[in-house]
Amino acid sequence: MKKIHVGFLFSHDYEKLKLSIPPVYAGADRIFIAIDENFTTWSGNKFEVDLSFFDWLKEFDTENKIEIYKDNFYIPSLTEIENDTRERHLLSLKMGIGNWLIQVDSDEYFLDFEKFISDLRKYDHFLDNPEKNKIQIAAFWIILYKYTEEGILYVDMPMKAIFATNYPNYNLARRTSSRVIYTNNIVLHESLSRSEEELRFKLENWGHKRQVNAAFIDKWLKVNETNYKELRDFYYIEPERWKKLDYFPSKDIKQIKEFVKNSKVLRISKIYLNSKNFGQWFKFLVK
Repeated sequence: MKKIHVGFLFSHDYEKLKLSIPPVYAGADRIFIAIDENFTTWSGNKFEVDLSFFDWLKEFDTENKIEIYKDNFYIPSLTEIENDTRERHLLSLKMGIGNWLIQVDSDEYFLDFEKFISDLRKYDHFLDNPEKNKIQIAAFWIILYKYTEEGILYVDMPMKAIFATNYPNYNLARRTSSRVIYTNNIVLHESLSRSEEELRFKLENWGHKRQVNAAFIDKWLKVNETNYKELRDFYYIEPERWKKLDYFPSKDIKQIKEFVKNSKVLRISKIYLNSKNFGQWFKFLVK
């Protein structure tokens, strides 16, 4: 059987790997963690690492599944997003074409990775000749936007996101130009929900650095659990893509996972899923 290989990127928010690795550990055949050998971000800035993290990793890895992949992932002549895309490509080559290549960021937490794997297995035939049958597999983010005094603000509807491919011809981060198959799986994305200091560092060092709109940080600072219903348009690139926020009255990730699982509003409907998949099938059939 083809292998389930999961890759993670290690950067300034590496501590979040303690939340993102456990949900995928049992379902993965191998896990690869890409670490810049100089602890340098895609913008060329250094970040500090508490080496006790690797003690945690060794203790956690009871089945000896995890492999560290060190390389130079910062090329000064490339933009941040180009460095981002390059690192993901190199990581996937390390993971091995011919397997399912799943990339999960450190701030992404699968609700049910075993179900995602079960859905992937329906398409194992795409692994037989991946270069001629390129495919992408998508799930849906619940985007955690900002911690407040008592809870977390989040984008009020699921957003599609690519997580797996059979062939890593990436052209923008972990996206390719290949056909997308959408699956009914949810991933919590702690994208922007961090301290102001941590967020400002992320904005200066992530792949989207040059795309962030000038008004984003002021709105992020302003919004809270009392005024979020009065504000609109929260996306950091094109604001209108995230029109509204909603609110979880808890900061506990485990509680939030249960809330999402039981929410009727945050479910992906079969009609929507089928229409997206038919559209992709037809688009690439015509091509």
